[in-house]
Amino acid sequence: MNNPFFCGSIVCIKQHSMKEHNLHPLYLILPNIRSCHNVGAMFRNADAFGIEKIYLVGWTPAPPKPQIDKVALGAETWIPWEQRKSLKRLITTLKKKGVVVAALEQSAQSVSVHAAKITAPTALIVGNEVTGVAPEILSLCDVVYDIPMCGKKESLNVSVAAGIALFSLRNNQ
Repeated sequence: MNNPFFCGSIVCIKQHSMKEHNLHPLYLILPNIRSCHNVGAMFRNADAFGIEKIYLVGWTPAPPKPQIDKVALGAETWIPWEQRKSLKRLITTLKKKGVVVAALEQSAQSVSVHAAKITAPTALIVGNEVTGVAPEILSLCDVVYDIPMCGKKESLNVSVAAGIALFSLRNNQ
């Protein structure tokens, strides 16, 4: 595998621009995330996987907040982010710019994120901690990914799930 971010089973964080490696931009969309700690962890994920921008949608908390800052460990100061009120309008805007809009959710139409092939700029929507991604939002997405799991619970913390998905998306370019 000729990907500078894949080292067997370990992610190697490099201080390089994604453009230097000819990787397509990835965006992270956080609609109505309740926990400041989860938002802070998403900033860390964004830093690790070279996310172009995080969109904080609806009532997702935004920096500066002590709980976000504590978990983000500074990433909230250099990762670009933007607040948006409407997820539907954001999806429309991104699609007009040629961005593939993907959701991370278990559904009848979802496919394994490990099989994803990123061939264009892509935005990943991760769902609310309780309700996930709403069906009406899934219908607006170009693709829906899931994370195959073996356990009985079949769910992960949203920031953990986002980290797994971003790792797979970044390595499948």
